[in-house]
Amino acid sequence: MSEYQVRPAIPRDAMAIADIYASAVQAAYKDLVPDDQLSGLYASKRQGFWREAIEMGEPQILVATEGEQVVGFVGFDRSRDKGTPSTMGEIWLIYVTPEKWSTGAGLALWDAARDGLEDEGCTHVSLWLPLRNERALRFHEIAGFKRELNSAKTVDVGGVKIESIRLKRAIG
Repeated sequence: MSEYQVRPAIPRDAMAIADIYASAVQAAYKDLVPDDQLSGLYASKRQGFWREAIEMGEPQILVATEGEQVVGFVGFDRSRDKGTPSTMGEIWLIYVTPEKWSTGAGLALWDAARDGLEDEGCTHVSLWLPLRNERALRFHEIAGFKRELNSAKTVDVGGVKIESIRLKRAIG
């Protein structure tokens, strides 16, 4: 049993989500993106974005809490990739505050997102990750995701070219 509770995000969670996003991206991408670009990630700039996403329900957002504190979040919905069937879900993003990495919060979020996608009728799920984000790749591979080797693509993140790959797995 996890020490974390997972629930749907509510508008007042927007600032906590923005804080987690900024700190987790800065930690996870420190060797992939120049420091000056990472230091430009401010939670206050993203709070409105997350509040709107929560209110609109796209993507669906769940938060992991420890007591009253939000320690992570996951956004998921149908796949945004062209040509995928309606039964293909996607983890749009999943982040945990760096202080809680490797404590089970990410797994609790993944389990809840998987259940949510299954409830939506999805039979498979995918996500995109930078090839050089070893920690995230390991986490998702432990969770049963497999790399789709022919899916690699280069994405531009603030002027930095990053090789990304799609991972996929069955939901059931």
